[in-house]
Amino acid sequence: MPHPFETQLAQIRETMLMMSSLTDRNLSQAMKALVDRDDKLAELVEKEDTEIDQLEINVDEMVIAYMATRAPVATDCRFMLAASKISSNLERIGDQATTIARRARDLNKEPLLKPLIDIPIMAEMAQEMLRDSIAAFVDANVELAHEIITRDSTVDDINRQLARELTTYMMEDPKTITRALNLMLIAKCLERVADHASNIAEDVFYLYRGQDIRHQHKLDRFPK
Repeated sequence: MPHPFETQLAQIRETMLMMSSLTDRNLSQAMKALVDRDDKLAELVEKEDTEIDQLEINVDEMVIAYMATRAPVATDCRFMLAASKISSNLERIGDQATTIARRARDLNKEPLLKPLIDIPIMAEMAQEMLRDSIAAFVDANVELAHEIITRDSTVDDINRQLARELTTYMMEDPKTITRALNLMLIAKCLERVADHASNIAEDVFYLYRGQDIRHQHKLDRFPK
């Protein structure tokens, strides 16, 4: 029979995994709403965000209850801190998905400004970072966590390139300004998703190595 504290830890993990699954799904649905110009799907994304919010609250409540009743040692303390921070980053990714869905609905009111090429590429990369960061958490894979962080700069580069391109559209034709700004905001949301996935990877590294690498800007100086 599992010890009560083991049951509590398992419940926290299970809730985090449920939260990550819902966040992943909402992000996928937000992008599909954008690409397929599907207002109903965009509305569904907005509605389902409340479930992600509630799961973050649940994780924090379970973490507080565990800390208050179990007097955890160092490893468990790191797990509690990581769990709270990871759930916070997942909730923020859910918020980014909601923003994408809202901007998709606005874009659907006007003709397509340009073929959607860069943004889906950014979304695929950011979502892969998210999925891998959760896999690193589940598998205690610090090597994968370290590698995820290196991908963030590629997403940043695409975002900057797209911003330059959309700025040109706005300068050449003021009628494109609203659509260009909405696309810029969506790209920025995806850039933030990648940032949050990197944050999760950093938390995973801290959880299993006990080393804080959040402010190690030069990757070759990260602990091996």
